[in-house]
Formats: sequence, structure tokens, C-alpha cells
Amino acid sequence: MDHRFQTFVYGTAIALMIGWVFYIGRDVFVPIMFSVFVVYVILGIARLIRSVPVVGERLPQWVISLLSVFIIAIGLSMVVYTLIANKDSVIAQAPRYQESLLAAVQKVAVWLRFESEPTWTTLRRDLFAQVSIQRIVGSALSSVSSLVASVVVVALYACFLLVERGHLEAKINAIAQSPQHAQRIKQVIADINARVGAYLALKTLLGVLVGALSWVIMRIMGLEFAPFWAVVIALLNYVPYIGSVLSVLLPGAMAMAQFGDANHVLSIMLWLTVVQFAIGNFLDPYIMGNSLNLSPFAILVSLAVWVALWGVPGAFLAVPITAMMTIIFSEFPGTRAVAVLLSQSGKP
Repeated sequence: MDHRFQTFVYGTAIALMIGWVFYIGRDVFVPIMFSVFVVYVILGIARLIRSVPVVGERLPQWVISLLSVFIIAIGLSMVVYTLIANKDSVIAQAPRYQESLLAAVQKVAVWLRFESEPTWTTLRRDLFAQVSIQRIVGSALSSVSSLVASVVVVALYACFLLVERGHLEAKINAIAQSPQHAQRIKQVIADINARVGAYLALKTLLGVLVGALSWVIMRIMGLEFAPFWAVVIALLNYVPYIGSVLSVLLPGAMAMAQFGDANHVLSIMLWLTVVQFAIGNFLDPYIMGNSLNLSPFAILVSLAVWVALWGVPGAFLAVPITAMMTIIFSEFPGTRAVAVLLSQSGKP
């Protein structure tokens, strides 16, 4: 058997086994990866604070670290509070949204010249009979509870990772076969920390900016639950390509349910699109540059793979994980070709 073909078969088998382990162990691996995600954001924000002229140079390292943790803690608390606080309000407003949606559906039916306008009776018979509303509501409520529990678990993992970080160098020196080997491992970790940490920290700041601008637009246009949608838009900023589309469509669907007026809905979606276009095509490339050096096609494929393995959390973690894999693969002759294919410039 040809050596290259044998290596390909073994590599494919190992990749499938690792993917299967990730799939069945997603309840364990997802919180761990999110905690790494949070630690990278904390360290990235600490580096940004350190780079602030005059102030950053004078602050002790422990003050900067504490300030970074405080910023992330406040941010996570606001996200969880906003999601939970709007749950009861959405349920209370559901009857009014029901009437608005019915009016919108009836307008579309008249425009399409259907023989009869639909009512909630016909909609329930033709559509909602296929869906268990009770199951959907119960799933949504349990998701909110699981969200709080997941945030607590991620926060605990992140705290222990920050504590363990100080002992990492000693552990690498102990397990490395030689000082050169230890130095190589440290260099790979430093490269991952620099590239992925900078990406996540800047992406977080851009997400806050996009969410704030979107909140101003939705507030001015009178869209209800504007803080909730602003948080959702800020979170979707981590999802490449698809996140920008959902950041416009989801508030647009809410506007349709609230107003039922096509002109108002299109106006809101247009302004949200302007924000996404301006940030995504001008400010984002200017600030971020090509920090991760990932091929757009590789990002889309990784998005599909990690969503298939881990669901919605995989969409948020796809880019950082792929960037880590590219850097690690580039260090080994057998996997360097994969790193070249994943990179944008061909130089991982």
C-alpha cells in the first residue's frame, strides 16, 4: 500500500473518531470550549487596556486582569438578565402579535388573490396541527434555565483556567522531551494566544458596537424588546456570514409581528442592513485585518461541520477552533498541507 494513501486513510479514520467523540461528548466539550473562549476574550481585553496610551502603561498587571474579568462578568450578567427579563413580556404580548401576524397573512393572501383569506382557525388546522405549541414553549423555558446553568459552569471553568494559566509553563517544561521541544510548544501556544485572542477581543468590541447602533435604530423606529434584539445581534456577530443575515431577518420578523406594515418593516431592515454593511465591509476589515488568515471557504465548511457536531454553540466556536487547528497543523509535516488549504494566503 502506498505510504501517502495509508497516511490519508489513517488520518481520515482518526478524524472521524475524534468527530464522533466530540459529538457524543458535546455536553462536556461545549462548556469547556466556551470557557476557553471567555479566557481569550479576557486576555485580549487586558492587552487592549495595556495598549491604551498613558493609562495602560501605569496600571499593574493584576489591576488590568481584574478590570478585564469585571468587564466580561458585567457583560455576561447583562446578556443573561436581558434574555430572562424579556421572556414574560413576550408571552404577555403574544395575543397582540397574533392579531398582527394574522392581518399580515391576510394582506398577502389578498395580494396573491387566494380564494379565501386565512384565519387563525384555518392556520391552526393547516399549519399548527403539525406543531406542538406546548412542546415549543416548554422547550423555550427549559432553554432559558439551561442557559443560566451553562453560564455558571462556563464561568467556573474560566476561573480555574485563569488560575492554572500561571503554572502552564512549568508543566510544558516537565512534559517536553527537550528544551527545544518545550520552546516549540510555547511558541505554538503564544501564536494561538496572539491571533485567536486578538480576534475574539476585537470581535467582542465590534459586537458591542453593532448591538449598540442596532439598539438606537430599533429604539427610534419603535420596535419593542429593542435591548433583547440588540443582545442577540451582538452575539450573532461571532457567527461568520450567516450571523449578519440573521441580525436583519430576526428583528424584521419581530417588526412584522408588531406593526404588520410592510413599509415600516422594510425601513427597519434597511437601516439594520446599513449598520451590518458598514461594520462588516469597512470597520471590521480595518480593525481586524486578516488576523486569522483563514480561507472564506474553509470558514463556511468549518461552520457547517461544527454546527453539525455541536448545534448552535458550534456556530459561535467554529472560527476560533478552526484557527487553532490551522496553527497546530502547520507545525507538523504530515498535516501541514491541511493547514495550507485552510489558510487564505497559503502561508499558515
